[in-house]
Amino acid sequence: MSVEVGGREGLSKGEFNRLVSSGRLISVGSSSRDLRPILVGEGVSTKVNANVGTSTGKCDLKLEVAKAEAAVSAGADAIMDLSVGGDLDKVRRTLLKKIPIPLGTVPVYQVYFESKFDMNLDSILNVIERQARDGVDFMTIHAGITQSFLKSMRKRIIPITSRGGGFIASWMLKHGRENPLYTGFDQILEVLKEYGVCLSLGDALRPGAIADAHDDCQIGELKILGKLTERAWSAGVQVMVEGPGHVPIHMIEQDVVLQKKICHGAPYYVLGPLVTDIGLGHDHITSAIGGAIAASAGADFLCYVTPSEHLGLPDIEDVRQGVVASKIAAHAGDIAKYGDMEKDIEMSRARRKLDWEKMFDQALDPQIAKKYSCLTSKKECSMCGEYCVLKLLEEDK
Repeated sequence: MSVEVGGREGLSKGEFNRLVSSGRLISVGSSSRDLRPILVGEGVSTKVNANVGTSTGKCDLKLEVAKAEAAVSAGADAIMDLSVGGDLDKVRRTLLKKIPIPLGTVPVYQVYFESKFDMNLDSILNVIERQARDGVDFMTIHAGITQSFLKSMRKRIIPITSRGGGFIASWMLKHGRENPLYTGFDQILEVLKEYGVCLSLGDALRPGAIADAHDDCQIGELKILGKLTERAWSAGVQVMVEGPGHVPIHMIEQDVVLQKKICHGAPYYVLGPLVTDIGLGHDHITSAIGGAIAASAGADFLCYVTPSEHLGLPDIEDVRQGVVASKIAAHAGDIAKYGDMEKDIEMSRARRKLDWEKMFDQALDPQIAKKYSCLTSKKECSMCGEYCVLKLLEEDK
């Protein structure tokens, strides 16, 4: 990790070193890949992740590459490969070659895909090392779900919504044994340390319904993740902590404050959060609302949600819309955190001058801005036409 990378975010050398040494700032980017790492955490801009990946019902590698490229074009800072169908090694290695930004994985997906209920610590470590050797930049490890939660989670409206967490929970129920990601955590850290992979502590018990938010399962797992964070730091592994999920709007700030306290200031990586459960088909919007509030409260990394969340595998346009919605949320949060309004001010100045090209240039999504623009021959838009207040003010001078 270099100070030059920190300088891109406006941090002084002293600030950069202080935040990195405290674990509140991490650099995500494997040294084995030819890319510039991204900074995630305190003092830097809120980052956005986009998920891609094959399913058991649809395995089209060219489509997944196209989706990842669309995410990069729309401004995603990182990609996660969540593939569970086809040749998983080939999918991952192709994405690593094609995508010029950090790539994350959830190793237990591949472990379960290859060995189902026969998985064990050796097969887990094998997959983690295989993926790390390929150059994966960060990995989600669901080490916080333990036997103690298996009964209490059934009291929820939705017992478990995490796919990786579900694989682990079903394995524990079948074998009556403890989570191998938990019992073998120190060995996992050794592999991540060797290859310089950033650990993303997965929240297997994130709420899948707003009514389940901040229940004993979520908070209990979070406490375990706080302890695992300290163990990762002791092992010399960079770590961020994942969070919900579905959270009602009035609880989001509390959620972020709680995570920062329990996990000792480690960067917080949230899915959404979604502020209502009834936005089916529009969950990129419910997610962006929650993401903006979470980012303003101190969340550091937003995982996008697409319009097809809860409905099916996203297509290219779903991916693009998901990234843009999360980028808006991230920027709104950065305005609150850092007063980051330069582009907004430039946009407003361009609007005053009716300088459409400058407006398109400042827009977060120029493609859609140009699509919807409808200008008259005198440069006003079709909403107000000749009654454009900015034009009238200029004429009254």
